[in-house]
Amino acid sequence: HLDGRWQNELLPWNYRKLVLSYLKSNMQLLDMGTGGGELLKTFHHPSNKTQVTEAWQPNINLLKHTIAKQGIKVHALPAKHEDALPVKNGSLNMITNSHAAFTPKLIKDKLKTGGYFISQQVGALNNYSLSRFFDSDYVPAYPDNTLLKTVADLQNLGFEILLAKESQPSMTFFDIGAIIYYASIIPWEFP
Repeated sequence: HLDGRWQNELLPWNYRKLVLSYLKSNMQLLDMGTGGGELLKTFHHPSNKTQVTEAWQPNINLLKHTIAKQGIKVHALPAKHEDALPVKNGSLNMITNSHAAFTPKLIKDKLKTGGYFISQQVGALNNYSLSRFFDSDYVPAYPDNTLLKTVADLQNLGFEILLAKESQPSMTFFDIGAIIYYASIIPWEFP
């Protein structure tokens, strides 16, 4: 619906390349909130060493007919518990998370000593200026979802932070219909 109707500035890092720089074929991997598994598939990780979580039912249905048939374990989560990790404590070498909610303590519990957590999140300030343009009283739905707080929470649990970056890429919309569609798919940013 947005093809040719908007332009979104790229992030100054490449999440996929960051994951691949640490991921080794013998590691036990969990991809949280995998969506349809599109990004996960680009990791080319052995199926028998890969698990995923997903909370949105249409994606769960898709995953049952795609990656689950390839031997990847799919953990279907209740919609309000997307941060759950139904795996054994200390069983994972890496947890990846590109936008799903998470609880730092659960991440720590599930990782083996020396394990990696690689996450790319949408923060409290995402679309802030556009949301404020439409509603001068707009307050972010998740105001505590900041890089500073997340880093502090992880460090308080003993994590060593290897990389922490923040970016608010610019967006350009070419027609009002594109803005309306965009706002309709993320209602928590455009109430």
